Amino acid sequence: MKRVLFITLILITSPSLLMAQGWTNPLGKPQDVSTVLQIALLLTVLTLAPSILIMLTSFTRIVIVFSILRQALGTQQMPPNQVIVGLSLFLTFFIMTPVWENINQNALQPYLQHQIGFQQASQNAIKPIRRFMLAQTSQKDLAVFVKLTNSPRPATVQDLPLRIIIPAFIVGELKKAFQIGFFIYIPFLVIDMVVASVLLSMGMLMLPPIMISLPFKLMLFVLVDGWDLIAGSLLQSFHHF
Repeated sequence: MKRVLFITLILITSPSLLMAQGWTNPLGKPQDVSTVLQIALLLTVLTLAPSILIMLTSFTRIVIVFSILRQALGTQQMPPNQVIVGLSLFLTFFIMTPVWENINQNALQPYLQHQIGFQQASQNAIKPIRRFMLAQTSQKDLAVFVKLTNSPRPATVQDLPLRIIIPAFIVGELKKAFQIGFFIYIPFLVIDMVVASVLLSMGMLMLPPIMISLPFKLMLFVLVDGWDLIAGSLLQSFHHF
């Protein structure tokens, strides 16, 4: 990460430094320099793409809820991490499709067809992501980061910069994921407590309660159609924008 930012900084500053010292532009035209800077920026964005996918979309909330569900069931590594991450990614694609279609229609395609410039395309691409994050972020989380930056209170949330919206959105997603995980944990915790009490009353102290409660928890989860229920609840927890 540091190397990419350092190389990008060199690419940005080196043309102006060389010209200031009397060197000629080896690329010949200013347009060529602009192309090099766009390529450097594109490489930087590609490097940060996994972080953008994880932190600026619905992926964080979904993967945390599924991880808590696996802990509540007590199935150790079942389903495995690859299945949880894969399911979270596809649900993220399902939720974020309207955002990405908006970006493709208003930013990417006009830029590829040379109808708008790179700067305008970047601004058009940021707008739907801002709307999505603001739709999921509470006023309380936004107010915390506005206060921490000592910035004046904006007239509307649309005036907030991304440096405030992004951390507020991430913190809000973590909070909502743990709230959903808490309600998921309660019924399985009740089963564990009942099984442990029965085993204690029967004097079977050497038998691990998890061995007895696991089949009951799996049966309950299957009977209530748990995967559809949790996936549907997660999808409905994201506000439309």
